[in-house]
Amino acid sequence: MNTPNTHDERKMRLQKLEELKTAGINPYPAKSHRVQTTKTALELADGETAVVAGRIMLKREMGKICFCHLQDESGKIQIVFKQDDGIDKESFKLFTKKIETADIISVEGERFETQKGEKSILVKKWTLLSKALLPLGDKFHGVQDEELRLRKRYLDMILNPEVREMFKRKAKFWQATRNFLIEEGFLEVETPVLETTAGGASATPFATHHNALDMDVYLRISMGELWQKRLMVAGFDKTFEIGRQFRNEGMSREHLQDYSQMEFYWGYADYTMGMELVERMIKHIAEETWGTLKFIIGEHGEIDLGQTWKHYDYVETIKEKTGLDIMSATIEEVKTKLNELQIKYDKVEAKSALVDSLWKYCRKSIAGPGFLINVPVLVSPLAKRKEDNPELTERFQPIIAGSELGNGYSELNDPIDQAERFTEQVKMKEAGDTEAQSHDKDFVEALEHGMPPTCGFGFSERVFSFLENKPIRECQIFPLMKPVEDDSKKDK
Repeated sequence: MNTPNTHDERKMRLQKLEELKTAGINPYPAKSHRVQTTKTALELADGETAVVAGRIMLKREMGKICFCHLQDESGKIQIVFKQDDGIDKESFKLFTKKIETADIISVEGERFETQKGEKSILVKKWTLLSKALLPLGDKFHGVQDEELRLRKRYLDMILNPEVREMFKRKAKFWQATRNFLIEEGFLEVETPVLETTAGGASATPFATHHNALDMDVYLRISMGELWQKRLMVAGFDKTFEIGRQFRNEGMSREHLQDYSQMEFYWGYADYTMGMELVERMIKHIAEETWGTLKFIIGEHGEIDLGQTWKHYDYVETIKEKTGLDIMSATIEEVKTKLNELQIKYDKVEAKSALVDSLWKYCRKSIAGPGFLINVPVLVSPLAKRKEDNPELTERFQPIIAGSELGNGYSELNDPIDQAERFTEQVKMKEAGDTEAQSHDKDFVEALEHGMPPTCGFGFSERVFSFLENKPIRECQIFPLMKPVEDDSKKDK
């Protein structure tokens, strides 16, 4: 016997839909009258009344008895239909012939335990809540094709409840972040998503047009960095924001273009204070979200966030792993080393981008946990220079499993220095570096009114994906996907 294809299955379900309507059943009512979840129904004593609702995941008929598994967000429970035992013959027949897996129903009945000891509900009344016109698809269960699972994420979550559990953890992750910062005295703020100048990071922005004001604007590439610094000028001591930001650049296991980010700014603090706070914050988030500080992450194996966090010197680490002193090396020498290590790069890239590519190669072997420090001004246009070595900055980045999982600074508050660095960024942009920053004159003017010493730090949902040990796209509930081409249009 051939298994019907999706088209045939839908046709048969549409026919049953019409037959249900003819029988006087509304296939899409507004209310369910649910009283318990499947989880709380399982906790009822035998003989107690249960009223639950959910999706039929399994349906098995044995003469005048029908067994089903009913699933909701909390779990699943077995429901049992017995003809003439609470369910009359017509109602039993209607259910067995017209209702099938994937349909959503509610049932009212008596909690009991089967002979095999399975807690179940003996159904006395059932109501159709939503007739499914397409099957769940047994072949989809266990599918390893990431593209297919992400495109049909709703099926992925129906058939793989552990995926839903991951997104519950993600909600805990951000709530733990928010709770920690509020407890530390930070104020949550909201800053513009549309900006006339894309600032606060080195990244390519998405551009759009604002019709009402007739001007081009950009989707933000940072979580309000330059805006939150204005708040430091305004007199706030501690602020943070959690929201979406957008970068029009490449996709990888670790990078997306549309993702959640947190950034905080802390007046009268420097990067050493920031490192202490961030280490405590990440440990707190891990404990609250996963209940542990030990994680298996990629090829690095087990990483214990509870151990002493080391410090990794940017210049010294590159020198140790490649033999190149990036501070004295010329652009050609950096390119030569990149070629030697077979690291791809854009020929028009400035020295800063080339050095960054070299660092990304080196960091892969660092398991952490720890902080990257002593990053050159060359690759840190917004960080404050170190007083004992002006070529380096007071910048720090958490290093876990070979990747930077955040970025922090003693923020630059010298308006003259900031203006000069913006000017250099503009030159880089004109030379072809699409990720170089624009000159934000309004921000420089704000700095001229005086900003106190400030520590800023941010991390994205990449932290969550690393601790889950999954690609970041899998950790987004509905990641952006390229539309599937319509077959009906191919021949036109």
